[in-house]
Amino acid sequence: MWNLGRWWKLEGRMLRSLLVGVGRSSIAVVRAQQSLVALRAMSSTSSDLEAFVRRSENVQNRLDTMKHEAIIGGGEKRIDAQHGKGRLTARERINLLVDPGSFQEYDMFVEHRCTYFNMDKKMIPGDGVVTGSGRINGRLVFLFSQDFTVLGGSLGEMYAKKICKIMDKAMDVGAPVIGLNDSGGARIQEGIDSLAGYADIFLRNVLSSGVVPQISVIMGPCAGGAVYSPALTDFTFMVDQTSYLYVTGPDVVKQVTNETVTHDELGGAHVHTTKSGVAHRAFENDLEALQGVRELVNYLPSSNRDVVPELEGPGNFQEPVHALDVLVPKDPFKAYDMKHIIEKIVDFGEFFEIQPNYAKNIVIGFGRMEGKPIGVLGNQPMSASGTLDINASVKGARFIRFCDCFNIPILTLVDVPGFLPGTAQEYGGIIRHGAKLLYAYAEATVPKITIITRKAYGGAYDVMSSKHLRGDINYAWPSAEIAVMGAKGAAAILHRGASPEELAKKEEEYVNEFSNPFPAARRGFVDDIITPSTTRHRIVEDLLMLKNKKVSNPEKKHGNIPL
Repeated sequence: MWNLGRWWKLEGRMLRSLLVGVGRSSIAVVRAQQSLVALRAMSSTSSDLEAFVRRSENVQNRLDTMKHEAIIGGGEKRIDAQHGKGRLTARERINLLVDPGSFQEYDMFVEHRCTYFNMDKKMIPGDGVVTGSGRINGRLVFLFSQDFTVLGGSLGEMYAKKICKIMDKAMDVGAPVIGLNDSGGARIQEGIDSLAGYADIFLRNVLSSGVVPQISVIMGPCAGGAVYSPALTDFTFMVDQTSYLYVTGPDVVKQVTNETVTHDELGGAHVHTTKSGVAHRAFENDLEALQGVRELVNYLPSSNRDVVPELEGPGNFQEPVHALDVLVPKDPFKAYDMKHIIEKIVDFGEFFEIQPNYAKNIVIGFGRMEGKPIGVLGNQPMSASGTLDINASVKGARFIRFCDCFNIPILTLVDVPGFLPGTAQEYGGIIRHGAKLLYAYAEATVPKITIITRKAYGGAYDVMSSKHLRGDINYAWPSAEIAVMGAKGAAAILHRGASPEELAKKEEEYVNEFSNPFPAARRGFVDDIITPSTTRHRIVEDLLMLKNKKVSNPEKKHGNIPL
């Protein structure tokens, strides 16, 4: 029994040792298997990581390549050609227009989708237009700049969508839109898609009108349907000698009318700033044009929901400006420059004139009164004696409506002997066009201050922001002559057949009775007869008083201005 017991114990120990050994071996095997799995996993992970890194590097390389392609546009040769014509590139213009480092580009990698005429082999990121937002003196603007080095800057489907996107965003946030135009027109290869693109832009021009300021700068060709977008914007600037704007080019004109005309003679900056009135200012080069845009934007609110941007004024508005007492000649038939009066009234003599070379018989532009922007209109005795004609009426009416859209007060300086007579004016529709100016003044609800410096005759007196057209404050200088017509003409009509001596006497009687500011003052048609040197002080005080003016027109869809 004892031997069997010892044997059993011995066997038990051996069995347990064997089981323990087996267990340890199994654990070792499992651990080995786990290590192998882990090793394989690590190998797999390392392989995946390497693949991911390669993909990332590939994407970054493609991104860098596409950015470079977008930035150089049509390539160095075409950029050199652009410079050779005296024109900057699309991106150079943007960099000069907006504050340094403020430009945020959108849709740099957009490409066209056209496959006709081998267009699938002419893919350039950006598709020929640079779009985005930036800041001018810290204020937000949206802009597009057409790149003539890419397919001649021609507009296609995706090109138009890029422009529409920034126009929509400008409406959403309330910021001006600036278009730098340098394009050969519609992209023929894309057919109807390019025409649809233009229409999409035109629609946004119309919907944005009166909501956000729109400024166009023509810095190269702008022809065909493309011209109607600048025409729908508020202001159009051009660059002399390097830009042109026309519906049909010289070749078509030659075929249809047999006229031989150059690009510049047909649609250059000089033509549109002196004859057609299509453009508002002309500049010698791209740099000056872009600086002009920056200056203009400083006078404008960002939208119709914004207040006008204010700067610090000189603070001397209470001081009399004695030069104003002597600027109007005592001789009623002697001309003087209305711009000199404007410069003596506005802050620091700074006046940003609009359309200075078109319809010179009326002066329009922006100035400031104690830092606050105002719109200024004045008859110009130096040109056609300051009479109102067709072009002056249209020029003034459009400017008034812009100021009214964006809550910019209007100052009107009056020295007008009447509407220009003659068959050319009558046949051209002076009645209809003159009514536009009347309509614009009557419709405007912004603060309106009027100063009659000398003549205010006939219907032209009524039209030039008279009290009868809801002028808020109307002043007359002592030199003012407010009457149906001039004394000489009135005497000749009232006393037909009288001798020259009698006519001279009656003319003097008419002057004493009617050709002065007193009849209007007695009837309340002018609020005061003021000393010219106090004009600036009175205007500043009146603008402060009218700051919270609230006037509305009758409810209606819109009026029917005599277009």
